[in-house]
Amino acid sequence: MTEAFRPAPPLRRARRIALVTATLDRHARDLLKAFAAQGAEAHAVELAEIGFDSEARHGLVLPQFGEDLPDAVCLRTLDAGSFEQVTRRLGILHALERLGVPVSNGPRAVENCVDKSMTSFLLARAGVPSPRSFVVETRQEAAAILKREGGPLVLKPLFGAQGKGLALIEREADLPEPAAAAGVYYLQRFAGALRDGRFSDYRHLVSAGRVVAAMRREAPGWITNIKQGATGHPIAPDAELDALAAAAARAVGADFCGVDLLRDPDGRAQVIEVNSMPAWTGLEQATGLDIPAIRVRDLLARLETTAPSAAIAAA
Repeated sequence: MTEAFRPAPPLRRARRIALVTATLDRHARDLLKAFAAQGAEAHAVELAEIGFDSEARHGLVLPQFGEDLPDAVCLRTLDAGSFEQVTRRLGILHALERLGVPVSNGPRAVENCVDKSMTSFLLARAGVPSPRSFVVETRQEAAAILKREGGPLVLKPLFGAQGKGLALIEREADLPEPAAAAGVYYLQRFAGALRDGRFSDYRHLVSAGRVVAAMRREAPGWITNIKQGATGHPIAPDAELDALAAAAARAVGADFCGVDLLRDPDGRAQVIEVNSMPAWTGLEQATGLDIPAIRVRDLLARLETTAPSAAIAAA
């Protein structure tokens, strides 16, 4: 008996990825290279360049994609702008999700992380240990909280990253006027601990629900962000910290994020904040891992387990 002829399966075209980035920085360039290494066709796109068009095929027009849709969106950074501009740009990400295009991270996760008050709310609702946080809109309310707490608080910009704009509030005179705080006082209990003359905390990178890289950050002062001069050091796996980082990512709905944690003076692990658009230079230096390759592999693997998007169905 002769073997039955089986035609070869049709060749699948390369995945087409929209890499959304505000600038073509080193991180974005490395992601483009990583997508190419995995056989995907990735194009860098700014959200400011994407237009709504109610009579277009899908209601959106993307540079380098025309009226077609990408197979997925990889969000690196969100363009800054006016309230109206940022609202429109987030709306584009929401629209892409409604059209069935996987967006990583999705707009809801970005909104949950960019607004630190929402991050704190969601962490508390999920039972993830985090220093108690307060968000009010008047200096008088902030002063009353400080008096009631009786201890140092960290004032953070509601929208901020990389350790910029942080202040340690120990007395009422330390509180800035409303204009200098953008009309919002986000206050978090100071939980840092000085050990061997230095402060330290942890940055964990979560991708697809698991910790893929982690480091300890160390600095002579209480601000331990790498961009502010802290140094990153490799660490052994810590099951407790890993579990908290993964839980924090689930709480905000992020599939790729940086989670900052510390151990307070009593040794209790706590999540400080979650970043949905993390940089990874310090992590790469501390761990030697290829973060862009991990990011790309996880996103492409997600496409293999999800229903075809409108872009694939129309191909």
